[in-house]
Amino acid sequence: MSKRTENEKRIRLLLVEDEESFVDALTIGLNREGFDVDIARDGQEAINRFTSASYDLVLLDLMLPKVSGLDVCRTIRLSSDVPIIIVSAKGEEVDMVLMLEIGADDYVTKPYRLRELVARIRAVLRRRENHEVLDASDELLEVGPIRMDVDARRCFVSGEEVKLRKKEFALLRLLLENPGRVLTREVLIDRVWGNDYVGDTKTLDVHIKRLRSLIEHDPKAPEHISTVRGVGYRFELTKS
Repeated sequence: MSKRTENEKRIRLLLVEDEESFVDALTIGLNREGFDVDIARDGQEAINRFTSASYDLVLLDLMLPKVSGLDVCRTIRLSSDVPIIIVSAKGEEVDMVLMLEIGADDYVTKPYRLRELVARIRAVLRRRENHEVLDASDELLEVGPIRMDVDARRCFVSGEEVKLRKKEFALLRLLLENPGRVLTREVLIDRVWGNDYVGDTKTLDVHIKRLRSLIEHDPKAPEHISTVRGVGYRFELTKS
């Protein structure tokens, strides 16, 4: 492993965790991987530290004294889009869905290996870096055969342009920005329609059906926009 230069920026993490033995082991491991770690041992301390310092990523346990991890996540999201990875002993799907809905970028369930956590940290930071590069340019999104020129509001599938309506464009853009991640119906509706949405989720389903008719080789057996039953939709990464 090559040594970091003095001018190379180190990644600064806020670790929010109240189990002391877990904190010690994790801090040592993350330091060895080249991360600088600040520690908050309860939810209120996490909020105080976050508002008084700058962090590149937050590792956030759910079960915390004083203020819950979910409320800490909600509070951070009111003022910042810093990446947040939830670390929790809970593994039920409903909890994972809720984490994504309130703004978490990823989640890791205990027990886990340090190597897995570090890989997820770097993946989240890499996605954020790539997203910032796109925002600074003309913003071109390209996942699999789909290429989207956001500024020009044009979409291409395998090189052929397809015409999308406004909501369809916004919906596909959101899916492309989160490849491989499940986006719940509630998140999709909130981000695409906002307060303009009226009624149940059938309108969303109709838009998904039309998108599939435009971008899928076989809309009845979609390869790109998959349904996660009872949860939402996911844009599948290109299979090798």
